[in-house]
Amino acid sequence: MRIKSYNPKETRAFGAKLAKHVVEGAVYGLIGSLGSGKTEFVRGFVTELSSNIVVHSPSFSIVNTYRTDKLIIHHFDFFRLNSATELIEIGFDEYLDNESVCFIEWADSFPEVLPDNVKYIRFKEEKKNVRIITIDD
Repeated sequence: MRIKSYNPKETRAFGAKLAKHVVEGAVYGLIGSLGSGKTEFVRGFVTELSSNIVVHSPSFSIVNTYRTDKLIIHHFDFFRLNSATELIEIGFDEYLDNESVCFIEWADSFPEVLPDNVKYIRFKEEKKNVRIITIDD
């Protein structure tokens, strides 16, 4: 699936659309440059499931967890990590259960730690204010 997004609202709407079809245990690897819409996409996904949750970038905390009525969402950011060893230290593999959904920003940083069921979502800035968002099949 591929869409063009012309603003953050459209990026959030695409995330919300994914939320309507998600299953527990899903893992999404988000790949794209700074400011390409990764966090906005997750914001739309989480808001679709629970409008009272405020989604923040997990850049400094490494992971934020959101609990909705439907499921638990773990939102990771690998940007500030130096090695896969740091993920082992925080118990990354324990977050990859069949009862939650994981979003991993900068997923291409440590592909060796990602499970086989990871589905990649790529964010590319085509030109100013235009993003191409692609979900791999």
